[in-house]
Amino acid sequence: MKLLLDDKGNAVLRNGKPVYVKDDGTEIEFDGAQAFTKIGQLTGENTDYKRRFTEAETKLKGFEGIENADDARKALETVKSLSVGDLKTATQVQEIKDAAARAAQEQVAAAAKASATQIQELTTTLEKRTGELNNHMIGGSFTSSKLLTDDKHASRLAIPAEMARAYFGNNFKVEDGKLVPYDNNGNKLYSPSHPGEVADFDEGLEQLVRACPFKDQILKASGASGGGASSAGGAGTGGKKVSRAQFEAMGVQERADVMKAGATVTD
Repeated sequence: MKLLLDDKGNAVLRNGKPVYVKDDGTEIEFDGAQAFTKIGQLTGENTDYKRRFTEAETKLKGFEGIENADDARKALETVKSLSVGDLKTATQVQEIKDAAARAAQEQVAAAAKASATQIQELTTTLEKRTGELNNHMIGGSFTSSKLLTDDKHASRLAIPAEMARAYFGNNFKVEDGKLVPYDNNGNKLYSPSHPGEVADFDEGLEQLVRACPFKDQILKASGASGGGASSAGGAGTGGKKVSRAQFEAMGVQERADVMKAGATVTD
């Protein structure tokens, strides 16, 4: 999927939203407000699953040692129905105590097993929701990034959002509901305009692009046009040349791999 441009190279807007063209030729409008609303919804669901997970884990601790809930329930009912006058001998009393203890242990074990299953289910659901939220936030940030949509931006990229995400997506993590950029050594990237603060998405992406070994091939040269502009950036890389038609026929990951290998796209 790539941004739809007019004959002057400017992003096409419809109803105030940037238009993207999918691989099958379908045109769609990216609704940023809707995307952030969805992010809020997923964040709420994520919080609810965390709360339920914590409650289930707390209840589990109170039933350690009980395995058979039915036997424990029967033993408790038996004890309730007895009175001091019904206990004829000390042996009977001890037998009842032992039976009640065994039943209680079995009950706790059964409850623990059920709670463990519930915790596993909640954990799986929580991880799934967290993954969906993270993917939605990271994907939406690439789609709406000024480096990919604003032709006047100093670091305008000449590659589709999908390709940028395929190569730089793993450098972003969602922490406490916010996107945090990291370099390839695992270090956080900080804002050049707000010292001491973590860089926002565009600031982090721009730093990653500047540190990229083939940045000249993915940065859109200002004032340049035609095949000469793109080939100049990769002239010293020693990479092979790929025609525009071949490049457009590749999948997103394959395009990223080709660019990473230092290839030059020619018209």
